[in-house]
Amino acid sequence: MQHIPNFLLRRLSLVAVLLLAILSFFQLGAAQNDSSPQDTKSEPLAPSTQPRVGAPEKPSRLETNPTALVLGPGDEVEVAVYGAPDLSGHSHVSADGNISMPLIGYVRVAGLSSSEAEAAIEAKLRQNNVVNDPQVSVYVKDYGSSGISVAGEVAKPGFYSAVGPHRLFDVLQEAGGTTDKAANQVVISHRGQEDATTLSISKNPAEMAASNVDLKPGDTVVVLKAGIVYVLGEVSRPGGYVLNATGGVTVLQVVAVAGGTTHVASAGKTRLLRRVGSGFQEQPINLKKLLRGKAHDVSVQNDDILFVPSSAFKEALNAGTLLATASTAAIYRVPF
Repeated sequence: MQHIPNFLLRRLSLVAVLLLAILSFFQLGAAQNDSSPQDTKSEPLAPSTQPRVGAPEKPSRLETNPTALVLGPGDEVEVAVYGAPDLSGHSHVSADGNISMPLIGYVRVAGLSSSEAEAAIEAKLRQNNVVNDPQVSVYVKDYGSSGISVAGEVAKPGFYSAVGPHRLFDVLQEAGGTTDKAANQVVISHRGQEDATTLSISKNPAEMAASNVDLKPGDTVVVLKAGIVYVLGEVSRPGGYVLNATGGVTVLQVVAVAGGTTHVASAGKTRLLRRVGSGFQEQPINLKKLLRGKAHDVSVQNDDILFVPSSAFKEALNAGTLLATASTAAIYRVPF
């Protein structure tokens, strides 16, 4: 095997060095091209973490949730500060809306939900340098101030808890339902608002769902009393009849729902007593002519007393006796 001359080996070595240098140069250029900025249209921009101008901010923990139960005077709460049992304890919300805690004094919690009260207590603990990173839990044992008051023509008027779902029909059912004297109207007033809402409860099943409105803690529900006309004396079913009609109701209508007159009725001597101020005004009604269509019908009003006397008795009952009888009469609800 022939030996390669030394001058040729030196030239081959020089060529190899030049090739390596050229290869390194191209590799460096390619790396710079990869790191250079590309067309902005080819890559999506990362979403900005800054809030947009005019965009709504996320609600803080202290913002009141209008649908949440809020604390008020008389509520019973249990406060637990984790890692600090000396700061934990049982308390009642005072009349001015505060609770008292060791080392930090009074904390106002009225109008706050339980989670908002926790944040308020944590802020007070940090402010007074009592606990560096407080973790507070507020458990409400009794919402004594956040119930719903039900009054008027219901079987059991009173104050009912608003914990859990609370719609109008649920609260009325809890109050024992409406009485026989109840109108088909309910007045609902909200805490802190002067204007009340009058709601008509429809008897139509298709429209009843619209009447079953949501109630809020602190609401007051008053079931109004319906107008009642009393039909007494010689009728088949004497008693009081609820006036829930939108239009006028007449003497013939109430006599008809009372079953008509008896065979001993002196229909021509019927009397209508109407309350006027502190007394009553008496009006003679010839029911005999009304039944025969020989006289114009007469409209009745709330608290009217229509008395059909008996032909067997010559002396008619006086107004005081009729009032006493009406106060103990049975009440009927009929579809006028």
